[in-house]
Amino acid sequence: MKQMKTFLVIAAFLGTVLGAQSQTRTVVRVYPKQGTVVRTVSNPRVIVHKKTSFYYADGVWYKARGKRYVVTAAPLGIRVKTLPRGSKIVYRNGRRLYQYQGTWYKRSGNHYIVVSV
Repeated sequence: MKQMKTFLVIAAFLGTVLGAQSQTRTVVRVYPKQGTVVRTVSNPRVIVHKKTSFYYADGVWYKARGKRYVVTAAPLGIRVKTLPRGSKIVYRNGRRLYQYQGTWYKRSGNHYIVVSV
């Protein structure tokens, strides 16, 4: 019985130590720089703007180049239905804008439009 109690105390201790370690992990999202070429894009939305197809995924804009994708700046005037998670509300010159990874958006009806600031 004493061995069983000792085993349970050790198991509980290890459980709390491992649980504490898992809570202190930090996930850092690294965004590719403009001009970076990637082979695949996970779940992109295709948005056609001025007869050019752009691919949008996780707040990053891409253009197709053959079988690969090139990270590009968001084209001015392009419209998206939702903002990326983590975008911030910023007031500039009395206007309410949304900023995410260097791209600025303004709300227009049910969409968001890329603007320059």
